[in-house]
Amino acid sequence: YYSAFLTEPQVKVEVTATPHVAVYRFKYEGGLPAQMLVDCQYGICTASKLSTRVLDSDVRVDASGFRISGRVRTRVWVERNWYFVLDCNHKFKAVELPAAPGEKAPRYVLTFADVKPDDTVEVRVALSAESVNGAAKNLAAAHGRDFSGIAADARAAWNRLLGRVEAKGTDDQLASFYTSLYHLFVQPNNIADADKPVRYSTFSCWDTFRAAHPLYTILTPENIAPFVNSMVEAETKNGFTSIWTLWGEDDQGMIGTHSVPVIVDAYLKGFRGFDAEEAYGAIRASLRENHANRRKENWDLLDKYGYYPYDMIKAESASRTLECAYDDWCAAQMAKALGKDEDFAFFSKRAQNYRNLFDRGALLMRPRDSEGRWIEPFDPFRIGWGKGYNFTEGNAWQYTWHVMHDPEGLIKLFGGREKFAERLDMLFKFPERIEGQGELGDVTGLIGQYAHGNEPSHHVAYFYHYAGRPRRTAEIVREVFDRFYLNKPDGLCGNDDCGQMSAWYIFSAMGFYPFNPCGGEYVLGAPQLPEVTLRLPGGRKFAIMAKNLSEKNKYVKSVCLNGKKLDGFKITHEEIMAGGTLEFEMED
Repeated sequence: YYSAFLTEPQVKVEVTATPHVAVYRFKYEGGLPAQMLVDCQYGICTASKLSTRVLDSDVRVDASGFRISGRVRTRVWVERNWYFVLDCNHKFKAVELPAAPGEKAPRYVLTFADVKPDDTVEVRVALSAESVNGAAKNLAAAHGRDFSGIAADARAAWNRLLGRVEAKGTDDQLASFYTSLYHLFVQPNNIADADKPVRYSTFSCWDTFRAAHPLYTILTPENIAPFVNSMVEAETKNGFTSIWTLWGEDDQGMIGTHSVPVIVDAYLKGFRGFDAEEAYGAIRASLRENHANRRKENWDLLDKYGYYPYDMIKAESASRTLECAYDDWCAAQMAKALGKDEDFAFFSKRAQNYRNLFDRGALLMRPRDSEGRWIEPFDPFRIGWGKGYNFTEGNAWQYTWHVMHDPEGLIKLFGGREKFAERLDMLFKFPERIEGQGELGDVTGLIGQYAHGNEPSHHVAYFYHYAGRPRRTAEIVREVFDRFYLNKPDGLCGNDDCGQMSAWYIFSAMGFYPFNPCGGEYVLGAPQLPEVTLRLPGGRKFAIMAKNLSEKNKYVKSVCLNGKKLDGFKITHEEIMAGGTLEFEMED
């Protein structure tokens, strides 16, 4: 439920929703007549694109004076049709406004002549990805419930979700924690009509494969198979599994094919409810077969050189090489589990492509051309995205650590743990500055050159465990919490990106993180809340306790799982889902 008072027209606005219907209630306290604008040209985009975002439309005002319905085809991120039915509880007269140049969808001013001073105008809007008839069915599914009843149902549904985690801490900590949990659960979205099987979209996979999807496997396991089925279904339509899907269409705005780790992680964790052979076939087709409509990958080129040459790939060549290597490692694990030895060997070899970009002189990932020559001049601080830039929303310093599948291998390239840790320290100690042009808005939340406001950095603090320096992980995690997740309107240091920023917060608050987000291992960190309890399927609970946690006691002295001291620095998905107690003893 949301409410606002619009001061200039003096209208009280209330909003609630069902899974398919938005419900608005308006009370006109500034006098009558009661009027409102219904704007089918409007959308979430820059002002300069408002006049061109609609490609065509077919919108009709019903003769009854109670309904507007239709279809609008738009292009922002993806091209899509959205169908709607809008119903009012009072009869209206609709006057269409003149269209500005380029506009192809109508704007109506509705006037409600029969509204009295104490009346409220209620508007219900149902959407469908399929048809106006589908939107009408979605609207009908909400019939019989008044505004208050719908709001109560929505509140109860959210409480059931948020109640799967019980956290303790200060008021500010709990506000940040449950806001993060809310952000996590806002998507992915079921875009199927109410009478159809679920079909999920809003897969921001480049962001969410890192921590959000691993967290879904713990907190909403009932959704994992439908997520996988929706991602696999995308391959039958596009030739590749989901990259960045919105309203059922793939934008391909980001690099890699990071639905692959999501699908493989689900399979390796024991989730079923999807055809494993079909899913693997979709993965293999996505990572080995070229498709004319695939904008950002070319497997023939990658296989020929073992990396993307920057003189042949004019945008993001280094980042694409690194991110594809991770997807290949994930594919190899599923091939191995299914007994596909030849594919396992192929993908395992290609997963080592990250080595081809490691410059042992610079101790950084560095772009190469088709002749094998390092790029010159080389500015490892230059940040950008798109044509003319070799990294994606980042630079060489931020992307050098993008080897979640082979941390020990990367450490060896540096010459061992000590040299690796020294180099990693430099990342956090550089001046907090960005250099470059173009798309820099995502590179935020800086600690040195570490950028917490952007996803490729999210696992980096946990690299210190592999270097034998867990105290540095504790220090960095605490600094991130103190600076970048605050209980105020601008308290988040970057774009949440469909819950990924929030997932990092939730995992790190509990004291572990999916450093390699595929396969079911979590690296221990340093908890930031005194107690968190996960309510798991079957009535099981997994409690995380941080004894003696304080501002000074931010370091971990010891960790016990179900009363037994842990010698290593990892726990498994299986151990969490079995229920029990993870106890950290903290010290200064």
